[in-house]
Amino acid sequence: MKIGYYPGCTLKSRAKNLEDSALASLAALGFEVEELPRWNCCGAVFSLANDDLIHHLAPVRDLIRAKDAGHERLITLCSMCYNTLARANLLMKHDEEKRKTLNLFMEEESDYFGEVEVLHVLDFLRRELGWEKLRAAVKRPLEGLRVAPYYGCTLLRPREVAIESPDLPVMFADFLRALGATPVEFPEATACCSSYQIIANESAALEASAKILRAATASSADALAMSCPVCEYNLGRRQGDVRSKHEGVGELPTFYFTQLLAIALGLPQETLGLKWNEASSLELLKKKSYLTVSA
Repeated sequence: MKIGYYPGCTLKSRAKNLEDSALASLAALGFEVEELPRWNCCGAVFSLANDDLIHHLAPVRDLIRAKDAGHERLITLCSMCYNTLARANLLMKHDEEKRKTLNLFMEEESDYFGEVEVLHVLDFLRRELGWEKLRAAVKRPLEGLRVAPYYGCTLLRPREVAIESPDLPVMFADFLRALGATPVEFPEATACCSSYQIIANESAALEASAKILRAATASSADALAMSCPVCEYNLGRRQGDVRSKHEGVGELPTFYFTQLLAIALGLPQETLGLKWNEASSLELLKKKSYLTVSA
């Protein structure tokens, strides 16, 4: 059975390294995914205003597309997309009044009652494959690589859509161990990177990123792994700005978790999308001799 797949906007542009490495890895692991037809932006964030139903239309339309395509499950890669879709799904399942209003408004769409299960790929791999089978599929163990798993906000908040217990999250670390890497704990693993505040309040955003990067570096991490393009922007692409304005922040390579997965599965370098990473990330992989070039 094919698994429905929602890519989201950024994965088709600035975060192609997240999508390309993920799709190649899922195919290598034997999963057949099918991108939703006519998907639209999920809206990026879930609206908290009680009377702001218009902003729920975007994620609900994507859920309707998944249902109409015959998918019982929908996987996502971007943690913000996961959060928005999962919360919209809960609203449609449990809030009868808002569900009725939204379905009436979208009169040309089929009615939706929360039939589709929304899964983040980390959780999907845990459920459908398991860490032991993943470990068995690894061809190039990431031995000697100390990785700080960064959850950020949206994989664990709110509790109703958390991919695991937010009190003691272990899934990301277990995933990294299956790849042969050494996960390192650091106190800011679930802290907010400031998200879109990088636009509205740059100084506060850079300060938040500095705190996360300092903590990861202090834990002797070789790299930071994540699943959110906004987090990658703040902690990866803007890392030079963070270092220039805040003392004690060393250079720390960043990767999407799917890039590390693709490397461990022995997939060729062409599947990793490294041109979208910072130079330090490629340098680390070369230093560790992890890269494979297709014949």
